[in-house]
Amino acid sequence: MTTIPDHANASEPAPAPGAARHGYADHKGDHLARLHKVEGQVRGITRMVDDDRYCIDILTQISAVTRALQEVALGLLDDHVRHCVTDAARSNPAAGEEKFDELTVALRRTLRL
Repeated sequence: MTTIPDHANASEPAPAPGAARHGYADHKGDHLARLHKVEGQVRGITRMVDDDRYCIDILTQISAVTRALQEVALGLLDDHVRHCVTDAARSNPAAGEEKFDELTVALRRTLRL
């Protein structure tokens, strides 16, 4: 899948030189594409309920949306580790520790522990 640089989106200006980039910047297009797909799936579930579709069919679609959102979350976590955490740990041990703590909290929230 081709990634779209974050500055390629016409609705967003190119980052200023030296400006901080988010860890997901290189995969922003991929994440947005997945989220747009999820958005369409949720609208489909709404139509299913409105059309009085069978409960199990609706639950199956809810499961698919949940999994799709989990995939977005995993992608963002991966980007965060590879960019934000790694860069912080290399440049400043104290900042690296903060990013590792932040990552632990994010993982707990994502995994609901």
